[in-house]
Amino acid sequence: MSEYRKTYPEGLFYVTLSVVGWINVLDRNIYKEILVSNLKYCQEKEGLQLFAYVIMSNHLHMVAAREGKDDLTELLGRFKSFTAKKILNEIADNIQESRKDWMLKLFEHYAQQSNQYDKYHFWQYTNHPTSLFTTDVIRQKINYIHQNPVRAGLVNYAENYVYSSACLDSPIKTLEI
Repeated sequence: MSEYRKTYPEGLFYVTLSVVGWINVLDRNIYKEILVSNLKYCQEKEGLQLFAYVIMSNHLHMVAAREGKDDLTELLGRFKSFTAKKILNEIADNIQESRKDWMLKLFEHYAQQSNQYDKYHFWQYTNHPTSLFTTDVIRQKINYIHQNPVRAGLVNYAENYVYSSACLDSPIKTLEI
């Protein structure tokens, strides 16, 4: 996959993964938990270093790096592929998902716009990686990530949003900068 901005080994990056069409699929915890589970796997087995994150209704922000000489872009590609399949299967198999038909139609519509996808397209192509060099910029991005649920009106205080590294009860542990 060709992107304007790519990651490089041992770099620290601000990354955004967005659902196609900004579809609010991640507003259900069952789908957020798929991301949580795979992020934990990537931390344990794939060298993902996560310094901050937030999972919103249609996107995921992270400040991340990858240990060693491996590239973060490649890992994010596999993460997106795996989580897309898991979430789409969960939507299709979930008899309680009232939005199933229209969501699957939209994901099918986005897949038809490219030869790359057979049936559904879940994540937007680009990860928008931004290299982080200075402490001030790193702090700015982490603050932006943590304030996302506050700006969206989901919580009054960043530390109250469970699917964020701002929360002490977050299901994902992050590293200190």
